[in-house]
Amino acid sequence: MTEDKLAVLIDADNVPYSNVKEMLEEIAKNGTPTIKRIYADWTKPTVSGWKNVLLENAITPIQQYSYTTGKNSTDSALIIDAMDILYSGKVNGFCIVSSDSDFTRLATRLREAGMTVIGFGERKTPKPFIAACDKFIYLEILKTPKTETTSIAKVTAKAKKEEPISKVDTETIRIITESVNDLADETGWAFLGSLGNYILKKKPDFDPRNYGFQKLLPLIKDINRFEIDERDSGLNNIRHIYLKQK
Repeated sequence: MTEDKLAVLIDADNVPYSNVKEMLEEIAKNGTPTIKRIYADWTKPTVSGWKNVLLENAITPIQQYSYTTGKNSTDSALIIDAMDILYSGKVNGFCIVSSDSDFTRLATRLREAGMTVIGFGERKTPKPFIAACDKFIYLEILKTPKTETTSIAKVTAKAKKEEPISKVDTETIRIITESVNDLADETGWAFLGSLGNYILKKKPDFDPRNYGFQKLLPLIKDINRFEIDERDSGLNNIRHIYLKQK
């Protein structure tokens, strides 16, 4: 199976550089980043912290001078490059890294052209840009936790649940419940393997890590509203998990 080729375009003015390594590791789960570019006015001292990050991760800096005070000229440069890359036919998808809603129309246009669009940004990212992406990942959940000396019990507890950036509210439970019912067969059982991608179609920023869980199943168990059935797939130690509403 051929992996998707991805263009990673980063708006340096609107995202931090502290966890770029973790972000690129996340991108690698979705495909191969064949193009990696970052846009800024590199004469400004505010972006000086990016220098070592670019060298360590082979990201190409694109210089864009600010033509007027108070205007972000990097937006237009990124958008023009994205359209050039689209028409080159060299990639199957785009990763747009920004917390700026100005890229909402770009994400929509790329999806209209059949491209997969994955957004990355901070929790403050406006909803319209999130909704315009196929999938949106908050940078806060990608931060590497600080290492510290602790007991085995604490490590085990931390592995089960990390510090959440969102609460499991009634809206989240409603979306999960409706999605399970939508996917359920005539006996009421839904395949867990199809659930995550189905929820993303309704809520592009859905991710169990937002709620402190590394995987979807622990989140489902924590909600405690579903019966869970693990079925033997007939393959070596592989079990298929199904669930239905209690």
